Amino acid sequence: MHNHSNHHNSLNAENLNKAFIWGIALNAAFVIIEFVLGFISGSLGLVSDAGHNLGDTASLILAMLALTLASKAPTSNYTYGLSKGTILVSLVNAVILMVAVVLIVIECIEKFAHPQPVDGNFIIIVAAVGVIINGVTAWLFVKDKDKDLNVKGAYLHMAMDALVSVGVVVSGIVIKYTGWYIIDPIIGLVVAVIIVVSTWELLKDSLRLVLDGVPEGIDVEQIKNAIQEIDGVEDCHHLHIWALSTTQNALTAHIVIKGDSDTESVKKNVKQKLESYNINHATIETESKHCSCSDICSR
Repeated sequence: MHNHSNHHNSLNAENLNKAFIWGIALNAAFVIIEFVLGFISGSLGLVSDAGHNLGDTASLILAMLALTLASKAPTSNYTYGLSKGTILVSLVNAVILMVAVVLIVIECIEKFAHPQPVDGNFIIIVAAVGVIINGVTAWLFVKDKDKDLNVKGAYLHMAMDALVSVGVVVSGIVIKYTGWYIIDPIIGLVVAVIIVVSTWELLKDSLRLVLDGVPEGIDVEQIKNAIQEIDGVEDCHHLHIWALSTTQNALTAHIVIKGDSDTESVKKNVKQKLESYNINHATIETESKHCSCSDICSR
């Protein structure tokens, strides 16, 4: 028997949608400004960073798309809807962050090999604008970042970009007063390490969910014990738990019913218990003690 209960989502979709729209608009505007200023000043670094920020804007669009996919109703071809797409998007965003790290490292190595004079004042001004825009965008997602992997991915993108911009401001100040151009790639490498450390959990969690692993924070043995403690349940086996999306979890299990306990009542209690563990899609198969799925018997 399938139970696809209405999932109580603690995320406010309307507010998140507004946050994504504001974030996309702010970052798209910054990309245009940074590219134009970089082109006018002849700064390859600013033009390259504009391209990096364009990638982050695309990531915000993907995350917003994931929320839209999650809201689509099931069809005959996609019986769970398109909510699984939210997991794929979270993985893509994690990969984009890791690719950004590789690009930062390559650029830093290039700057170590061929240091070039840059205008410290110009760097400080543009980077300071980046700190404000990326910081404000990250703030838009901070309260929901632990509720959904895509929101966490968007938050990390913006927070890491704000951190990069802070690093650039610092390098601009150092360059302005000391002329020590080598500080630019040094700070870039430090930022790259911080991004890897911060993104690793997002990448790991996304890969686990793509492979239908047990979602973070759910203990299979704890769930099994909780089911077996319910009145009327003799045993629980063939237990499988996986994610339908970045916010919804599913479970299938076989439970052995005690004696003459009411089967429907027991199943109802099991499903209510599972909801307390954020498992709202449960498929329960019941068996009698004398005729389990491991026995050869007619039904």
